[in-house]
Amino acid sequence: MYRKEIKVLDCTVRDGGLMNKWQFSKDFVKGVYDSCVAAGVDYMEIGYISSEDQFSRDVYGPAKFCSEDFLREIVGDNNTNTKLSVMADIGRIKFDDIRPKSESVIDMFRVACYDYQIDKAIELAHHVIDKGYEATINLMAVSKVTERKLDEVLEDVAKSRVGTFYLVDSFGSLYSEDIHHLVSKYIQALPGKTIGFHGHNNQQLAFANTIECIIGGANMLDATMLGIGRGAGNCPMELLISFLKNPKYKLKPILKVIQEQVKPLQKEIDWGYFMPYMITGSQNDHPRSAMAWMASDQKDNYLAYYESVVKNKEV
Repeated sequence: MYRKEIKVLDCTVRDGGLMNKWQFSKDFVKGVYDSCVAAGVDYMEIGYISSEDQFSRDVYGPAKFCSEDFLREIVGDNNTNTKLSVMADIGRIKFDDIRPKSESVIDMFRVACYDYQIDKAIELAHHVIDKGYEATINLMAVSKVTERKLDEVLEDVAKSRVGTFYLVDSFGSLYSEDIHHLVSKYIQALPGKTIGFHGHNNQQLAFANTIECIIGGANMLDATMLGIGRGAGNCPMELLISFLKNPKYKLKPILKVIQEQVKPLQKEIDWGYFMPYMITGSQNDHPRSAMAWMASDQKDNYLAYYESVVKNKEV
């Protein structure tokens, strides 16, 4: 009924923070952490590691930086079965900012990059591996990458020491046939490595595409509580945990944190299925313009937004 190799990663705080500049209360972050532990979630991505000369603490909350002091306030020594993950963007972190694993409660770094940054991503991933951490590479916006360039990326990753490589549907634009093709391509090109999937829900397909990835052989799966995440959000954790049928995962703690912590945020943050996000997904565009539209007094003028998006494209 289930595949024991599958691991689930919660990125509620990291991806959800893209909607409010990570201005979450410590109670919120602690609530998500406690729910992940109680639910048996394998990894919790608690935020980004970012250099302080790149972003201001006056603007961004502590989960944008994930200092060791902040992390330990939330998780203590994290003597649990839930591992802690952080994300690092190429060019927004210095190698010297990464302390040895023996001095940190972080277990895994996920290196996010675009296709033209793959050499730098591998370099950073090798650096954190040498520091004692697990590492993944998350190739963003794969829907914009040509087949030839993707072949080059996969060839480089195959030669690396990185154990997990992610298929990332950054714009929520991929359909099941795209997912099937890409997962098959990744598995064939990366024997012995784990394939992960991170989906966005612009076209209401994040959960369905996650299932397609499972069928195809992906074993590292991202989800968030109530689907909170940038723009349309991500695969909902409650759906994924219910689907997997693995007895180690528990639904009740997830429902509890959704009811007490996540659902109330919908009064402040508009994530989920909204027409502007659907439009960018269908057009294979970055959702930044949709996020700006949703923050304006024109948020319900779908026709005007659609016309602004497609004015330079064939309809």
